[in-house]
Amino acid sequence: MISPASRSGDDRLRPRRTAWVQGPAASVRAVGGTQVLHISSPLVTRRIAVLGTGVVLLLVLGVLGAAIPVPYVAQVPGPTLNTLGEVDGEPVIAIEGRERNDVSGNLNLTTVGVSRPGLSLVEAVQGWFDDEVSVVPQEVVYPAGRSREETQRANREAFLSSEERAEAAALSRLGFPVKVVVRGLSGDDSPSEGLLEENDAIESVDGRPTPDRAALDEALSAVEPGSTVTVAYTRLGEPGTARITTGTTEDGGALLGVLVGDRPSAPFDIDIQVADVGGPSAGLMLTLGILDLVGDTDLTEGAVIAGTGTITAEGEVGPIGGIQLKMVKAHEIGAEMFLVPAENCEEALEAPQPGLVLARVVDLDDALDALADHRAGREPERC
Repeated sequence: MISPASRSGDDRLRPRRTAWVQGPAASVRAVGGTQVLHISSPLVTRRIAVLGTGVVLLLVLGVLGAAIPVPYVAQVPGPTLNTLGEVDGEPVIAIEGRERNDVSGNLNLTTVGVSRPGLSLVEAVQGWFDDEVSVVPQEVVYPAGRSREETQRANREAFLSSEERAEAAALSRLGFPVKVVVRGLSGDDSPSEGLLEENDAIESVDGRPTPDRAALDEALSAVEPGSTVTVAYTRLGEPGTARITTGTTEDGGALLGVLVGDRPSAPFDIDIQVADVGGPSAGLMLTLGILDLVGDTDLTEGAVIAGTGTITAEGEVGPIGGIQLKMVKAHEIGAEMFLVPAENCEEALEAPQPGLVLARVVDLDDALDALADHRAGREPERC
């Protein structure tokens, strides 16, 4: 039999709560029948203080890290554009004066996105631990002594120059003759305004042939400034003439008021319409895009090809920056082969992408050979 507990309670039936405290004394007090221990250990107090201080320091460092700029920028995979396709309903490469070839597949130029100058410390640290972000010194992208706007303007001018070289390389490959071609007017009050247009090929001045810039300069040296000359030109394959009253150069010579360059002249115009892209690295892919649209070969036969590289008017391919980031984007869009400037091969091989063939190219001929190998199911020359 179990006897009931007395009114005053039975210690054998009442639960006990025991606290073991390491250190100096702890005071004990009964609260509602429960023994509560109040600990007054200096060791515990110090630990709490240190922990609190650490939390505060971390918060302060976090705030400072997010606010303090460091001299670095982040580079990430940028947009990729199919040079054979369209952007916002407009062709990337427009052809005026002849039909575009009906081509398939992709010849994608690749880009690198760049952050504003002066990343925060937190952003820089995050970038260092991200495989798809490259954190580089600020001066690599934004040279010292040049504003961000000046750098962007210089990059845009470099892209426009690469367009011209791409056109020259492609048209030379197609066998069109090199002529003195108008690149634009030299100013708002140009003597040739309304008379000569961009891409006109200047054939002669007052009957004197002008096959190159040296010949044009020589022809104008025989002209009295302010006199009127007859300029023969070719526009979209059609001949024409203009009567132009010459201006005067700073050294007293005669001028037409146009910017010219020696480049192949074709009976059609090429207009490359790519906005918000800077730098010269799209040259190779623009050249291939032009060749595919006006040449006699379907370069891809439906395949997705990407690449990068500068180009000269003679077709030489040069190195670029951000090759690994461009390869990441190429892999994302399902590219089968990536055209790599020979000087970038070593860097490209450090970060290969699954299933992406890296074709080594020194010049335009190499790029065309790699595309021919791919069409035929052969192995191209690899990095």
